[in-house]
Amino acid sequence: MSPADALRLILLSTLWGLSFIFMRVAVPEFGAVSLVLVRMGIGALLLAPLLLGTHYLRLIWQHKGPLLLLGIVNHVLPFSLLALATTRLEAGFTSLINATTPIFTALLGALFFATPVLRQQYLGLALALAGVYVLSANRLDFSLGGDGWFVLAVLGATLCYGVAGNYSKTRLSHLPARVLAAGSSVMSALVLLIPGLWLWPSEPISALAWGNALALAVLSTALAFLLYFGLLASAGATAASTVTFLVPVSALLWGYWLLDETLSLQVVIGMVITLLGTAIATRLLRFRTRA
Repeated sequence: MSPADALRLILLSTLWGLSFIFMRVAVPEFGAVSLVLVRMGIGALLLAPLLLGTHYLRLIWQHKGPLLLLGIVNHVLPFSLLALATTRLEAGFTSLINATTPIFTALLGALFFATPVLRQQYLGLALALAGVYVLSANRLDFSLGGDGWFVLAVLGATLCYGVAGNYSKTRLSHLPARVLAAGSSVMSALVLLIPGLWLWPSEPISALAWGNALALAVLSTALAFLLYFGLLASAGATAASTVTFLVPVSALLWGYWLLDETLSLQVVIGMVITLLGTAIATRLLRFRTRA
């Protein structure tokens, strides 16, 4: 990985780590759906110029159905679920559960997309799921006022990402990165327009909440998408996937510094187990076997 790509990777992990902070601050005033409308609406406006040109517009029109589905599964549903979860869960904790996205991607790929799973990857899957249990065992309270449903919301978001990752890989991999990023963002904004305005809060929104919502849209969505797809094109999928391990560390540190969130021993142990399992499952960490 070149120094430029390494810098791009660190900046990307920082922006996506901060997204959990931005959501946690803004969502109590906006509500989950309206906040995601702001996020995707502004993000789409900033990314839309990438589609200028007859060739790209033709591709958008020819693939409008798949891009709409990708926008719903990769943006609308998971972003709304994560925003809902941050109304109760700490930003760092939410990001750690969200880091299991490669686990769901691998499981769904094996079950529905004929993607082979190697024997060592099963060990990684089991470790990552054990790490999630360590993280959330004492928070799986599904009674009124419990955290269990919010933990499930984060897992639902990772499930959506798993579906979207396999779908885009098998059905949309021939499209340019800008078409995928900008096209799915525009579709997401259109889907969210009516429900986001319908659920718009009646009370005035503070400048602090607006600032975090705009930062979420500009920095953690539009700029982050450009960095991610640029890294994907320059360094490849394996290098780009390492952002999965840096985002929760970034979110934990930002949550500790900015929101006074605690770093308990349980969270640290759960993080290590989860990220180790994810590294094995994604084959970033491999074991040598004797012939």
